[in-house]
Parts: sequence; structure tokens; C-alpha cells
Amino acid sequence: MLYLFGSSWLVAADVAPSGVVVIPSGSYTPLYILNSEARTVESFLIDVAPVTNAQFLEFVKNNPKWQRSQVKKLFADEAYLKHWASDLDLGPNAELLADSPVTNVSWFTARAYLKTVGKRLPTEDEWEYIACADETRPDASRDSTFTKRLLEWYGKPNSATLPSVYVAEPNYYDVSALHGYTWEWVRDFNNSMVTGESRADSGLDRALYCAGGALGTTDPHNYAAFMRYAFRSSLKGNYAVSNLGFRGAKTITPKEQP
Repeated sequence: MLYLFGSSWLVAADVAPSGVVVIPSGSYTPLYILNSEARTVESFLIDVAPVTNAQFLEFVKNNPKWQRSQVKKLFADEAYLKHWASDLDLGPNAELLADSPVTNVSWFTARAYLKTVGKRLPTEDEWEYIACADETRPDASRDSTFTKRLLEWYGKPNSATLPSVYVAEPNYYDVSALHGYTWEWVRDFNNSMVTGESRADSGLDRALYCAGGALGTTDPHNYAAFMRYAFRSSLKGNYAVSNLGFRGAKTITPKEQP
């Protein structure tokens, strides 16, 4: 069982608190890497569902500086929460909007929200690791049927109001709405197109931004992953985008490993 004491998670088994799941450690091969060696991802906690409009509304009520009319443009551009009627009003579709993923939130505002609940944004490695899973397998990334389904979603325009996150079918890890709802912020989004083994490597391969980008991938057929990397590379921290949301994650220390 997982217990929360102060801001520390103590893991006694592989059962997480309501709304959070434990992701076991494992490995995956990133789309961009100098060789084909898999990268290890340590066990971590992640939210079952993205943060909703109702949850984010409570956050801005309690933290006025992050309200739409108060936030500094350094941290969120003019599109921030533009789908809300006002600072504290979701609008005429509030009942439907409440349980759908919050969008039009910047990287800075997502981090501020998660800090208040003792979490952080997942890293790109963590997010991509669990994004490989379909409903029955931990890694379906080389299944053309699975990748085709993702591409079909990526090609569809957003509906006026996204469905509730609580009705989404969970994947192999019991994580819901990872695909088919919104793109999601990751902690190191601006490292998506760096080269080298280390995420700290600042050498940028300009070929990744053009048609030649596919030549540097570990799987040229995984166009769905390529679209995610390309999208992240286009972002800045204060961007608020109508199909971009987030969810929380948390590190598990070695002594807390399930």
C-alpha cells in the first residue's frame, strides 16, 4: 500500500492511492537516440487521468495570481484559459466541461498547479514509456494497428467540449486518456529534439525539423511518436494551446520501490 506522510510517499506494495498508479520500472527505445539501446525508466507514480477543468478551477480560486486576468504574460500567453467564461466561471457548458481535461494551460501554470499537490510533470521518457502501451500490452508501439489508431486521432479536429476523463478506457497500466483526448505537457518538453545519450546534451540536430528528421529515428514507421516529438519541439513554456493539457507524476525513491 502507498501512504502519504507530509509530502513523502511511502510504498509498501504496488497499490497506489485513488487516482494514482504505480508504473513499474522498465525500458523503452526513444524515437531519437544515437544508437538503438533501450533507455531505463525507473518506477514512478502517475495520475490515472489528466487534470480536469474543475480541478484547475479550484486551484485558481485558491491561488489568485494564476487566474486568467492576473497571470503574468511571462508565464502564460493570451490564450490562457480562453475557453472559460471568466476567471472563475467555466461558462454555460460548465457541467460538461468540469470533468474534461483542462487545456489552454502553459507549462509554467501546470507546474504551479502540481506543486500545490506535491507532484511534478512526468518526464518525456516516463510519458513515452507508458504511451507505448495499448489496452492489453505494455508495448504496442510496433503494431501498425495501434499506431494507425493514434494517427487517426491526431488527424481529427477537437470537439467543442472534450469527453469526461472518467469514462476513458484505461491502458495496460490503468492510465486513462493518454491518447485520444489532448496532447500533454512533459517536464523536459524543450529537450525533445536534442541529440546524444544525455538529456543534458544541448547539441541540436537541425535535420530533425525537416523531412530528413525521420532518418534519425529508431523506428521510421512510428509516425505517431514523431508527431509528438515535433509538436513538443514547437512549444515555449508560456504557450497555452487548446488541445494541450497535463497530468501529475511523482518520483519513487529506491527504498520506496514496490
